[in-house]
Amino acid sequence: MTDCCLMLCIGLVAVMAVVLWFRHHQRMLANRARLMEEAIRNRDLTFRLPTSHMFSGERALQDALNQLGEHVREQVNLGEVESWEKLTRVLTHEIMNATAPIASISQSMLHHPAIKDSDLEEGINAIHNTVKHLNSFVDGYRKYSELQKPVPCPTDLVAAVKDVEQLYPEVNWQNVLSGEIIIKTDPNLLRQILINLIKNAIEAGAKNQGVEVERGAEGKVLLYMSNDGEMIPADARSSIFIPFFTTKRKGNGIGLSLSRRLLTIQGGMMSLLDHPRGNFHTSFLLEFPV
Repeated sequence: MTDCCLMLCIGLVAVMAVVLWFRHHQRMLANRARLMEEAIRNRDLTFRLPTSHMFSGERALQDALNQLGEHVREQVNLGEVESWEKLTRVLTHEIMNATAPIASISQSMLHHPAIKDSDLEEGINAIHNTVKHLNSFVDGYRKYSELQKPVPCPTDLVAAVKDVEQLYPEVNWQNVLSGEIIIKTDPNLLRQILINLIKNAIEAGAKNQGVEVERGAEGKVLLYMSNDGEMIPADARSSIFIPFFTTKRKGNGIGLSLSRRLLTIQGGMMSLLDHPRGNFHTSFLLEFPV
């Protein structure tokens, strides 16, 4: 009888332990679900929750959700690029149609004997110059929307960074890259992306440029480009990749948006980190697909 009671007690303790573990496990899963919901609500699709202490099926589901956030982010960014391309084409067409006759008429009037050396010449000349500047601005739109198609091929990322480094000796490079890191990308477009980032940093007053690389999910190569230039205002951080948006007096707002687009059309991604790396003020993350 004593043995039976002992076995019963052990059985009850085991059942209670399993029940307590099961409740704890369910709370853990519910907490992860809330974390993912909060991340999505805040438009943070870069979340990656751990898969430790999970059953194989739960682990597979969590891995799929982690990757789903990344895929959704890629599609959202690709959709933004396509939307800007369509808007750019429409604006270019409409503005050029409106300014072409103004430029032609004003130029003809400037050469008319009745206008030359008259009180009207200065005003008409101002109109003509304004239209020329507007056409030049629209030409920037056109170049933005008519990019060459990328021709990806195996490219050494380390060599590409060091090549651009030689172009800007006035910057103190903190480059920790070594050996070879082969990625599949268009080497000419990669060079343009890196140059755009460095020029943007220099325009922001940067004296130091940091470069780091890591391996990310699914074998992606993560390149971190950091600088100590003027910090990007909090209210402008969500807009820096919008074409022609700039916080600088002399900036044209094309460099960052163009660089992001050049990466996106090759299956990569560029983003601004919420928390800069090291002692830098600004850090950009460039993701290159396998």
